[in-house]
Amino acid sequence: MARGAGWLRLSLGPDRVIRRWPSLGSVAGAVLCCCMSMTPSLLPRPWVLHAVIGGISAAIGYAIGALVGAALRRARVRPGPRVMRTAWIALLVVAGLLFVSMPMVSADWERPARRVVGLGTRIDWLTWSLIPVAAIVVCVVIVLAARVVRLATRIVIRLLDRVVPRPAAYITGSILTVLLLAAAVQGLLFNVLLGVAERAASLANTRTSPGITQPNSPLLSGSSASLTRWQTLGAQGRDFIGKTTTPTRLTAFSGHPARQPIRVYVGLDTARSLTERAKLAVAELERTGAFDRKVLAVMTSTGSGWVDERAAAPLEYMYAGDSALVALQYSYLPSWISLLTENKAAAAGRALFDAVHARWAEQPAAHRPKLLVFGESLGSYGTELAFPGGLQDLTAHTDGALLAGPPSFNPIWQHLTQARDPGSPVWRPLYRQGRTVRFAQTAPDLRAVPSPDGRPHVVYLQNGSDPIVWWHPRLLVQRPQWLRAPRAADVSPELDWLPLVTFWQLAGDLAVGNSVPAGHGHQYGSMPAAAWAAIAAPDSWTDADTTRLRNLLDHTASTP
Repeated sequence: MARGAGWLRLSLGPDRVIRRWPSLGSVAGAVLCCCMSMTPSLLPRPWVLHAVIGGISAAIGYAIGALVGAALRRARVRPGPRVMRTAWIALLVVAGLLFVSMPMVSADWERPARRVVGLGTRIDWLTWSLIPVAAIVVCVVIVLAARVVRLATRIVIRLLDRVVPRPAAYITGSILTVLLLAAAVQGLLFNVLLGVAERAASLANTRTSPGITQPNSPLLSGSSASLTRWQTLGAQGRDFIGKTTTPTRLTAFSGHPARQPIRVYVGLDTARSLTERAKLAVAELERTGAFDRKVLAVMTSTGSGWVDERAAAPLEYMYAGDSALVALQYSYLPSWISLLTENKAAAAGRALFDAVHARWAEQPAAHRPKLLVFGESLGSYGTELAFPGGLQDLTAHTDGALLAGPPSFNPIWQHLTQARDPGSPVWRPLYRQGRTVRFAQTAPDLRAVPSPDGRPHVVYLQNGSDPIVWWHPRLLVQRPQWLRAPRAADVSPELDWLPLVTFWQLAGDLAVGNSVPAGHGHQYGSMPAAAWAAIAAPDSWTDADTTRLRNLLDHTASTP
């Protein structure tokens, strides 16, 4: 055994995880990028998230500094010991001063970011001062993990070097290590974490929110007359059905007798395949008489199956209950996990709309309900993918569309933004003078540009400070257009683009997009009511009605 251990040590050589202490360049790069990460971002963040982003940025700076140092050594640029000692002393002094002062400066930068999104400007100095310390810990963990990978690569190369030529050993060893690492991440970490997320989401899917009970009306899914059982709707489906606006509330709002609204929802556990769930949704619409209502809305849910109540209820109020809403669940994972692992949103949006549209088209043209579509966040992506022909396809097959908080990878949104009229900013684009499409953050934005018939066909709700809309891989190397003047009102004037760092800052903002007041970040509040009023309100509806409805919805909580 001792001989075997000795052979292994001889074969592997002197490599170890900490082969040498960090170089001057790597430490300088880490300090610089860590301090850069404390500059303002799109949304205010808690100190812990600041620290995580700071640690990731510091690790990137460490890698860049190490590469620069290696290149200089290869070029035989080697300062003398005295110069290096002086440089180290200067770096440590500067780093100490920066790590003491930057949290204070960062707090001053944070206040305008909090102010423009309607948050208080008070900051806890004690916790804010911990940002550099926690960032160093995160950076050290990342660097050690990278060194373990590097060590593993060298071990594989040295072992291969005994049986194949050295160039082949380097190439084969590097490729083999990458493949093994990818397999470990995919097969171990990713699958384990995904399994944990799925089990947690599955458990959450079985719960029922307080105050939500099985409906008595046969016009709602999950009732005793329904084709779908209440237990199979999932947590978000039960919320969607259980929060249906009652005729009593509709009558109180309008002053006229109201009908029982129709809501149809098919949960992930109701049927095994997406096609079966879409067919079942249409069967439910037929059973409830939805195709005889004045308005029918196909609502693509987010990854967990959530549909924003403040986007659903306005249509019921506007049409005094003479409405039908339909949605289905395609996952119970949060949207970002669902997109990374399954990407079923596109298939779900297309399957549901195609099935509903096929049955709707069978109705006599004079007796068809208005056919509307809605999607928020990942749901907007699913909605857009239901129309492969783009905007023309969307307008030809619907009577109106509302899309809120669209991710930057939405294809129709990308086309409209890139083809916007000259002079209009990317955060409030004007497309062909607003005749068909409007982009809005506030109600006045919807009326800023008149269209020939007075109504837009498509409305995009997008806040200037919504990281879901603006986060994109291009942020790594390219300054975004939404930072050009003039900026959106809720984007901090202190915010500027930094290579590599801004990408990770906005990635962190994704986690806090729903933690700001309505009208900022990824919170759209009651704005869907104003958007629906612009798109498809009945002739008797007035601006005063919209204001009353928005005031009512502002007191209604609706969180994913």
